[in-house]
Amino acid sequence: MTESKGTYQITGWDEKPYSEEKGHSTLAKARVTNTFEGDIKGEGVAEYLLVYPQGEGDASFVGLQEVNGTVNGRKGSFVLDIKGTFANGQAKGDWTVVDDSGKGELEGLKGKGGFVSTSGGAVELHLGWTIL
Repeated sequence: MTESKGTYQITGWDEKPYSEEKGHSTLAKARVTNTFEGDIKGEGVAEYLLVYPQGEGDASFVGLQEVNGTVNGRKGSFVLDIKGTFANGQAKGDWTVVDDSGKGELEGLKGKGGFVSTSGGAVELHLGWTIL
């Protein structure tokens, strides 16, 4: 298994609530674009579903992100299945490469990893992966 590390920068965030009622949880959907640097280079587009249990502030989220670029020099694309939280101003989560989502030189990609936000929309990431 190869361990890849790097960062991504959030370059766009379009979030819209689809269920909100004062005093109750708010549900929202967000489309997020990212630029990856490090062992993983390229662009990502994520679609997230978020729940804010108190209507604002902390949140839990799930989503899918398609990444187009390179992983340790291998060119292609793949999809990440993501589950995470946002609390105390920091996002963190875990991700898994969706089976059979790899294309190009990333066909057969399998892996798991995660991320932690730092500041200014920057996020540190890691992905342990192999190609079968």
